[in-house]
Amino acid sequence: MNALAVVTGASSGIGYELAKVLADNGFDLVVVAEDERIDEAAAQLKLRSGGVRVDPVRVDLSGYDGVEALVSHVRAMERPVDVLAVNAGVGVGGDFVRDTSVDDNLEIVDLNVRSAVHLSHRLLSDMVDRKEGKVLFTSSVAATAPGPFHSVYAASKAFLASFAQGIREELRDTGVTVTTLMPGPTDTEFFDRAGMQDTKVATGDKDDPAQVAQQGFEALMKGDDHVVAGSLKNKVQAIAGKVAPDPVKAKMMRTMTEPGSAGGSDE
Repeated sequence: MNALAVVTGASSGIGYELAKVLADNGFDLVVVAEDERIDEAAAQLKLRSGGVRVDPVRVDLSGYDGVEALVSHVRAMERPVDVLAVNAGVGVGGDFVRDTSVDDNLEIVDLNVRSAVHLSHRLLSDMVDRKEGKVLFTSSVAATAPGPFHSVYAASKAFLASFAQGIREELRDTGVTVTTLMPGPTDTEFFDRAGMQDTKVATGDKDDPAQVAQQGFEALMKGDDHVVAGSLKNKVQAIAGKVAPDPVKAKMMRTMTEPGSAGGSDE
């Protein structure tokens, strides 16, 4: 029987590409998203892979009941989860107080943070009991700096990076590994969904989500603690994030993420 992988946020972008590379490597899949495109994504994955099983689960992971519904689906399969890819996430751009609603920001916390804690706690317990399993959290290079004009999103990704490293250390003698995927700006629907189309970061060069997913998969399989995926620029940003003071990083980030900054291109 094939190994089983659960991938959240799998209807598009990095999540879909993670599902593709897992299927290409012989994993059966549970692919998860809140939108109807998850059924189409599952059908495409089945056609692509041939012999693997692909189960689509359409749930809203930002709510407690959605996470519990996914866990119930997985446990009803009566199969061990070999890989858990916690990838679902959302962002919103703009001035925290004047441009964004409290509901928008709380949705980021609920999906990016709360659901990641909830789902990983439920499924990690089984891995620890078996002394086997791999977990991948999709964080971001945005985790390395304060994020003006996407402040809650950047903070949520910093939470994931810290959380993943913390539980990785706790689990180091269990046979379970935890890896953090840290992409930079990637060619997905994220900037459109977040309302950040007029920012410099959205209009600049972006990485291929398939490359990001492949690098994440390779790091996951090796049991690495993290991987900064994509371009060399992302790796430089991650290194700078370790040495530059937070106020300096916040000012630098503002030039990339402030609404209207796309018009300030150096070209």
